[in-house]
Parts: sequence; structure tokens; C-alpha cells
Amino acid sequence: MIDLYTAATPNGYKVSITLEELELPYNLHVIDLSSGAQKEPWFTAINPNGRIPAIVDKGNDDFAIFESGAIMLYLAERAGRLIPADEKGRSRVVQWLMFQMGGLGPMMGQANVFTRYFPEHLPAAIDRYRRESRRLLEVLNGRLADNEYLAGDYSIADIANFAWARIHEWPGVEIDGLDHLKRWMDAIEARPAVQRGLAAPPRATDEAKLVENARKILA
Repeated sequence: MIDLYTAATPNGYKVSITLEELELPYNLHVIDLSSGAQKEPWFTAINPNGRIPAIVDKGNDDFAIFESGAIMLYLAERAGRLIPADEKGRSRVVQWLMFQMGGLGPMMGQANVFTRYFPEHLPAAIDRYRRESRRLLEVLNGRLADNEYLAGDYSIADIANFAWARIHEWPGVEIDGLDHLKRWMDAIEARPAVQRGLAAPPRATDEAKLVENARKILA
């Protein structure tokens, strides 16, 4: 059994979707980020960085894993699914996973902060992160022009990038003209396991409350 500590964020959904796709049983523990629970000693014992998501594998001597990409790799490799066993195939998946971890996630995350949450309106910062997020989505679109998925078969690379690409409207990043990206997002979002993963936990629909909570976390 897996204990999943998470919240309704793109990085959180990366792991809940992976667990649902792999059909692994897990206990869901929702962390209220605005309360600072992720900084409490009980949680930093699991993740010293005080961030979600994190898991504890109860079936493997209570092994704790943090960093969403590392969790996804651990789960996929233990289950023997969503990542190829051959060297080159595995490398392709890891490359696109790292693309999200080092590029799309951080850039869209900053676009979110400066567009929605930062107390000052800084047009230069907003424009910079929106443009870079759009460029990275164009890279995905180019890859998907000749490939159904990012690295061969559907994999954790697709899940990771989808979890961030799907929120492009929140920071105001347009995807007009990116038809291959749209096709890929629609196909992934239609998967039952993805829908279940996106409901664990469900995202609040009150935009004002979302912004208020995010500003508490930022502060």
C-alpha cells in the first residue's frame, strides 16, 4: 500500500494519475498547503524540502520518496509499466520527463505566480514566463506532430507534461495553432485513470479562494 501526501496541483496530479494508471492501491492524504502543514516536522521527515507530493511505500519498509518525477520513476519501474525496460526506450521517457521537470513545470509555475499570485503587477516578468511557457509547449507540439505520444508508447513522460500543459489557461498561455498538442491533451484527458487521478484531490472551483490560498503560500 502507498501513502500519498498531495494537494490539487500539477505536480500532485502527476503522482495520483500515475498511481491510477498503474492500478496501485493507495491512501490519499490531502495536505492543506495554505496552513503550512507541509513544513511541519512530521512531514519534513518524509520530504525534507517540505513540498508535495511525497509517498511512503508501506510495502517496502516504509520507504519515503519525494520529488514528483522521482516518485513516478519509482512507481513505474516497480510496476514494470509506463516506462520501457530497454535502455534507449527508458532514456527517451526520462528525457521528456526531465523536460517537464526542468523546463515546462518551472516556467509555467513562474507564469502562474507572476500572473495570478504576486502582489505586484510586473509586465516584464509576466511576459517573459508566458513566452517561455509557450515556446516549451511549441516544442511538445513539434514532437507530437510525428508521434502519438512523447516517447513511444504512453508513459510517465506524457503524464508529467500533460499535468502542466492542461493548465495553460490559468497563467494566460495561449495554445492557438498547436493542434498536435491539443490532440494529445484531449486523448490523455479522456483516459478513465487520468480522470480519477485528477479527482484525487479535486481542485477547488472558487478562483478567488485559489488565489488567496496561493498568496498565503507565496508569503
